[in-house]
Amino acid sequence: MDIYAVTQSFAALSQETRLEAYRLLVRHEPEGLPAGEVARQLGVPHNTMSAHLSVLARAGWVVSRRQSRSIIYRADLSHMRETIQFLVRDCCAGHPEVCEPFLSALGGCAAEDEQGGERNLEDKP
Repeated sequence: MDIYAVTQSFAALSQETRLEAYRLLVRHEPEGLPAGEVARQLGVPHNTMSAHLSVLARAGWVVSRRQSRSIIYRADLSHMRETIQFLVRDCCAGHPEVCEPFLSALGGCAAEDEQGGERNLEDKP
């Protein structure tokens, strides 16, 4: 990932509705959500949400697939991982203890499963 791609990625997320849409899609991984449902949950007109999702797709944050008459959007977690890796690649400058608190915080990313326990966001439900 180069600096141009990273700045384009962050530009796509620098708008409130797009950031909310991406966060919503992350919460609905791995199944994703239809575009209309994203619009409904965020209270955004369908055509406006479609434009926002297109910006996120061009920047690499989301992927889509057609399912019957709907377009299902999913967060591209590999893009998020690559972007975060780009940001922290040189943060330690040879001193891993500097980045340890940050890496520990990322390792704690978990969601509760239906039984009330935690699961890693990369685990399948």
